[in-house]
Amino acid sequence: MDLIKTVENAFAVETELPAFGAGDTVTVHYKIREGNKERIQNYRGVVIQVRGTGKTKTFTVRKMSGNIGVERIFPLHTPFIDRIDVNKHGRVRRKRIFYLRNLTGKKARIKEKRF
Repeated sequence: MDLIKTVENAFAVETELPAFGAGDTVTVHYKIREGNKERIQNYRGVVIQVRGTGKTKTFTVRKMSGNIGVERIFPLHTPFIDRIDVNKHGRVRRKRIFYLRNLTGKKARIKEKRF
């Protein structure tokens, strides 16, 4: 077995995360350490891409802060993610929805997938 994969498996953190994809609105509860204190910060936005495989899988979440779009990339398998809540499942036709960066107003809305 590859040495890098052996080390990755030794430090792996197994957590149950919900299934989500591009277009879904999620809330990521992320642990932030400030000095010797630790708090949980909520980051709610639309998933615009999921990339990678296995332990190196990451996802990008885009939110609007005022009139400015803010994107953040989270590693999926990290001990800093407390939990992920899926608020809405979006109906999109692509896996990477970078076109959302150029849209504003009503055009930037994503239709909700009903079950």
